[in-house]
Amino acid sequence: MSVFTVVAHTATMRLMRDTQRKGDIAVSQAVASFTRLGYDVSIPLTESAAYDLVVDIGNDMKRVQVRYTGNGEVDLRRVHSNSKGYVVKKSKPHAYDWLFILQKDGKEFIVTECLANRRSIKPTDEQTLENVLKFASN
Repeated sequence: MSVFTVVAHTATMRLMRDTQRKGDIAVSQAVASFTRLGYDVSIPLTESAAYDLVVDIGNDMKRVQVRYTGNGEVDLRRVHSNSKGYVVKKSKPHAYDWLFILQKDGKEFIVTECLANRRSIKPTDEQTLENVLKFASN
């Protein structure tokens, strides 16, 4: 094994850990925000679900996919690795009910539909968590 192979592998692992850490931060923030708003939150036991959280909004349960963005644009694809390399998948229709987005600056957004087969989204001010849930509760 050459030194270059080791460096490339280490760089890939570091990037993966950074990406996973950002996802962990976003999920933690989503749990805190939904709980602060008075909702009960459940976390699936497996990682194979197409959603990260289940939010009990009283009269309904919402499956929530969570994403983090550093630049405003959110990649909607799911990426994982297996023995053959990286696998990239787009969301299937009805895979989740809500999309929670945490921006690097702490701003939170929610999209109340599944964005199946889309590659990315750039959330708008109308989609901030407070705006959407205030409208939904009226």
